[in-house]
Amino acid sequence: MTFFKAALAALVCGLAFQAHAGLFEDDEARKAILDLRQRFEATQAELKRSTDDNAQLRRSLLDISNQMEALRSELANLRGQNEKLARDIAEVQRLQKDMSQGVDERLRKFEPAKVSVDGREFVAEPAEKQEFEAALATLRKGEFAAAQTAFMNFMRRYPQTGYRSSSLFWLGNAQYALRNYRDAITNFRTLVTADPEHGRAPEALLSLANCQVELKDTRAARKTLDDLVKAYPQSEAASVAKDRLSKLK
Repeated sequence: MTFFKAALAALVCGLAFQAHAGLFEDDEARKAILDLRQRFEATQAELKRSTDDNAQLRRSLLDISNQMEALRSELANLRGQNEKLARDIAEVQRLQKDMSQGVDERLRKFEPAKVSVDGREFVAEPAEKQEFEAALATLRKGEFAAAQTAFMNFMRRYPQTGYRSSSLFWLGNAQYALRNYRDAITNFRTLVTADPEHGRAPEALLSLANCQVELKDTRAARKTLDDLVKAYPQSEAASVAKDRLSKLK
């Protein structure tokens, strides 16, 4: 009986030990499971954060891409504006150049300019040059009365003109054509006296002699022709004068 109780007690103790051991192993397992669960949840949380970060990163990259596209569009627009501005500036510069040239040309129409007439160079006003040429054109058209008036008005308007000697010569020719010989003689003589070196001076003397012949003043005509030959022996007018002298009596 005593042995039986002892055995029974031993059995109970063994079972109690085994139960305690099993209970210990269950606690470890639970701890492991809890640990694994915590690690799993932490991993999930990390994964979620990583996913959220990736989504945020993708959104940021998309925003940056959109901003870059907007900048490229703005840059292209600015380039287009710069090209247009460059074209506009070039056009303005061209217009300024054209306007400047136009202004210069218009100013030149009013500025004195060097002219050359009958071997003489001098400075004349544009209007002065135009009026002289108009009077000369009138004479060449055979409108002698109008030419006489034009040259007389011209010399009154421009008393110091460089065209004076030439104007006297052509005025005398217009008056000769109108048979106004005495006035023609006065103008031819004025030219020769005032400007003996002028290119028209020999012709003026020859024309003066012609006027004297028309007035039947042969003696005066011969003297004028003699003076012409002596003063301008190499001129064409002198050759004509020699021929005239041989025919005058």
